[in-house]
Amino acid sequence: MTATDTEVLRDALGLLKDREQVAERLLDSSAKHSFDPDTELDWDAPLEAGKWFWPPELVSLYDTPLWKKMSLEQQQDLSRHEAASLASLGIWFEIILMQLLVRHIYDKPVTSAHVRYALTEIADECRHSKMFARMIHKGGAPAYPVSRLNHNLARVLKTVSTTPGSFACTLLGEEILDWMQRLTFPDERVQTIVRGVTRIHVVEEARHVRYAREELRRQMVTAPRWERELTRISSGEAARVFSLAFVNPDVYTNVGLDKREAVAQVRASGHRREVMQSGARRLTDFLDEIGVLRGMGRRLWRSSGLLA
Repeated sequence: MTATDTEVLRDALGLLKDREQVAERLLDSSAKHSFDPDTELDWDAPLEAGKWFWPPELVSLYDTPLWKKMSLEQQQDLSRHEAASLASLGIWFEIILMQLLVRHIYDKPVTSAHVRYALTEIADECRHSKMFARMIHKGGAPAYPVSRLNHNLARVLKTVSTTPGSFACTLLGEEILDWMQRLTFPDERVQTIVRGVTRIHVVEEARHVRYAREELRRQMVTAPRWERELTRISSGEAARVFSLAFVNPDVYTNVGLDKREAVAQVRASGHRREVMQSGARRLTDFLDEIGVLRGMGRRLWRSSGLLA
């Protein structure tokens, strides 16, 4: 089945909005609510003693037996390293996303609002990646790259991914971190610079999520059957990889913990499982409604731990 941009399309959520109208609204929002992190945030202000770098409830070991044995200083240091790990993951993901967006618009009319918004989003992601890198440096923790295997799996993904698969993976990377950051930026226990970074990211990512959701809905209606099935499987595999890469295990070693014991306790943690599933719930509900979570794809999502 094929459809032009002007055809009326419908899915389980109702009528799809016109692609150009969506893009025009997002361009208007971008003009009103975009930020330059280099000038918006006070990078020269000193870090605040006794504050977290991530809300403690969102730190991977929270409420485990190991966590309860740690001193407050060690817990807060782990939050510093996990914030750096998540920021590193965010940079890796956004570099992939920028390449997927460029591939998406390569054959589309260059004067369309849809393409202009994609280019605007790419500019946002460039700023976000620089902002995350600066936050890692400010916090004094190392950068935490993903494993060589996941790095190369992503190289394959961004080379062969079809359009609906690209947008499904985009939402996977954006919505879980967005949920966590919405809990972070109002939290006065957290370092001011981290709150500022997450506030900017939340405001600008809301547009990116809208763009990806609308396009994925369109693709799941218009793509051929084989491509829809491939999207189900590829998004499920991406969920599995994402859940494994979410926190680099080296963070535990770097705060003086036994890595094997820490990883085992995180995997056994009911609290951590609830955090990850809560972060993914809005996304998995959406994917379920538009037909992505079916068959093998649904089983892969369950095995990732992101779907209850």
